[in-house]
Amino acid sequence: MDDTEVQVEPVQQNNSKKYVVVMALLFVNLLNYMDRFTIAGILSELQAYFDMNDKEAGMLQTVFIVFYMFCAPLCGYLGDRYNRKLIMISGLIIWILAVLSSSFVTKNHYWVFLFLRGVVGIGEASYSTVAPTIIADIFTGSARSTVLMIFYFAVPVGSGMGYIGGAYVSLWLGGWQWGIRFTPVLGFFCLLLLIFCVEEPARGAADHAHLATSSVKEDMKYLWSIKTFRLNTIAFTCVVFAVGALSWWTPTLISHAYAIQHGIDVVPPSEKASVSLVFGLITCCAGIVGVVVGSTVAQAWREGRWGFKATHTADTFVCATGSLLAMPFLYICLVTAAHHITTAWVLMFFGVTCMCLNWSVNMDMLMYTVVANRRATATAIQTLLSHLLGDATSPYVIGNISDMLRGDSTTQIDAFFALQKALFITAFVLVASGGFYLWASFYIVDDHHRAKEAMGVTDEWAEDADDVETLIRDVRHHNSDE
Repeated sequence: MDDTEVQVEPVQQNNSKKYVVVMALLFVNLLNYMDRFTIAGILSELQAYFDMNDKEAGMLQTVFIVFYMFCAPLCGYLGDRYNRKLIMISGLIIWILAVLSSSFVTKNHYWVFLFLRGVVGIGEASYSTVAPTIIADIFTGSARSTVLMIFYFAVPVGSGMGYIGGAYVSLWLGGWQWGIRFTPVLGFFCLLLLIFCVEEPARGAADHAHLATSSVKEDMKYLWSIKTFRLNTIAFTCVVFAVGALSWWTPTLISHAYAIQHGIDVVPPSEKASVSLVFGLITCCAGIVGVVVGSTVAQAWREGRWGFKATHTADTFVCATGSLLAMPFLYICLVTAAHHITTAWVLMFFGVTCMCLNWSVNMDMLMYTVVANRRATATAIQTLLSHLLGDATSPYVIGNISDMLRGDSTTQIDAFFALQKALFITAFVLVASGGFYLWASFYIVDDHHRAKEAMGVTDEWAEDADDVETLIRDVRHHNSDE
């Protein structure tokens, strides 16, 4: 396709309308993450109902993510070219129908339930790949960072609400089916929010960008050229691997620990619900703290406030710090869980807090290093890769390793230590994440400048680059000249 330059007019929404759009998108994102983890909240009930082992239980999350990640690039392509509001509405309708249908599957049809969990992923992919780009098109600069922080509250809050809602609704109403039926009801109200509260902004409007249409091949070549995007995607994938495994298996691990400490073979349903409640509250609270601290510290560091030396590489440093600090907390948590559940919960709180430092900051970096008319595609590619090698893989891998280590044993103590050893993998994957974020710090300033230059707008970083950034850029230019 020939490039055709287009002048984009500034967004015409007033401030109150902008925040109505943000709140609508936030509520849908909350529902998105609630649904992902209602299954984890009722996992033991599902295992009993469908007679699943750990490997088959892990497959429920894996198939959801596989459908999700392969649909994401298509949604990203459409989101960069067509009406994003209609894409989100269509996806939400698919999601509602799939979730509701899955609650009526009988116990002899595990594969039907598995397939419907995959269809749910199609619906969610249509939303998660395009919603952040709408925010990027109505906000810019520090306002965009703050709004993305609010938007990504949905990750911990929605996940925690999913654990709690799934576990307690199924307990109160006497069946796992009701643990997932309550989310389609909320989905209907979210559908109304999308229809009546969200308006489609012009692409690149907040940046006053000069955009050009392009082919898929050109988009892929462009994204591959952005080193920050490549390195951040690898780093974020490592975090998603750890988060996916821990989110899926932690309630089960703690239930095994409870059984060991109380000398029982079967954990009461009320205690399982209590474990899901505690883990859900930890996820909510730690996630909120992590998202707020990560975004706030990154902004303060960039601007030289709170005693920080101003640097435009602050975002990469904050993300790296979160990944590296999470590792020891999670490792010690897994070690102590068999003997001190309360201590394990405290350590899990700090570990989740650290892992959540990067959620909004990582997306903010993507938005300011990629041109406006390719952001949905970039989001989709990052989504595809982070899920393919992250939480699509980790629940199944951890479950499979756990089954192999446990062998034919059916005791709670063997089940605990097999799952514990398998989960140790997540702690060390986080070290790799921190390393890749630090590597990205060498390229982020140049990539930001290239994106601004490609959109024909002024690079606000160019005038106040600090000495370290100037040195990094000079060294890179010297090496390329050689």
